[in-house]
Amino acid sequence: MVNHQQSAMSLLTAGVTLKPREGQFLGRVAFDANPLTEKQRNWLVILLDKHGLPPLADGGDA
Repeated sequence: MVNHQQSAMSLLTAGVTLKPREGQFLGRVAFDANPLTEKQRNWLVILLDKHGLPPLADGGDA
């Protein structure tokens, strides 16, 4: 994935089953252009892997 916003939006629209907290997190991340904290980035990486989506691009903004 190119950046954290596109990655989060991909998870939200992929039709995967998300827990409420995961959906809230992804919704916030999808519309926030600010850089992610390390903790946020780690959680996004885990969610992408869990649902079989491509990882974030190395050196990207997330």
